[in-house]
Amino acid sequence: MIYLHKILPFFLLPTGVTLLLLVTGLVFRRRWICWVGVAVLWLCATPLISSQIMRAAEGWQTRRALSSVPAAQAIVVLSAGRIQPPGETGVSEWGDPDRFFGGVELYKAGKAPLLIFTGGWAPWQPNAKPEGDILAEYAAGFGIPRDHILTTPKVTNTEEESHAIAQVLAKRLGANTTPRVLLVTSAYHMRRAQMLFLRSGLQVEPVPVDFQVSRGKTFTLMDLLPGGGPLSQSEAALRELYGLAYYRFFKGNDKDKKKN
Repeated sequence: MIYLHKILPFFLLPTGVTLLLLVTGLVFRRRWICWVGVAVLWLCATPLISSQIMRAAEGWQTRRALSSVPAAQAIVVLSAGRIQPPGETGVSEWGDPDRFFGGVELYKAGKAPLLIFTGGWAPWQPNAKPEGDILAEYAAGFGIPRDHILTTPKVTNTEEESHAIAQVLAKRLGANTTPRVLLVTSAYHMRRAQMLFLRSGLQVEPVPVDFQVSRGKTFTLMDLLPGGGPLSQSEAALRELYGLAYYRFFKGNDKDKKKN
């Protein structure tokens, strides 16, 4: 299923839509359809459009000051994915360190006595060490007591992360409790993550990090020039919005369905 979740959205992303439109235009000899495909790709590859799509995915959230974050029973840092570089070193490199450092900052500020990392793992990298185990070692190196650091078993998506965290906390705090967690993840991923963690029976205080659009950016002509970076940003944001819609409308629990 994880492969389907990764592959199917491609046909709703700018690259996939453009390819479909170009093929359709060539097959049916409709030049205007080809031009629509080019326009979709161009617009989504411009900083002007990609930044707006990303901020929409982020839910127009802002970075929180540590002083505004309430105390909780645990800090939960979601996996972000790490890079396995070529070579025989066996190390992995950072994809996004903001989640890790956001969690460490919360712990050092005394916001919770537990710091939990999820064991992100991909089946196409079967020999890779779960991300949570790697981050736990880093956290211990930053002076956090090892018995205050927990990890989950291997997980492949956010839904599995939410279930795994609920089980870890039930084992640690007791099955009859409803723990409050400080949830640390990328801003554009927060709404879906928060929804799934609430469904798993946890109280959630969102602490978004890893914002993709800088504050106070002013418009310039460069914002109309397409590029690979903005296109990648648009596709990441759209993929997240599609995921949010999927879990909200097609895989909602009974309470969510009644609300909708």
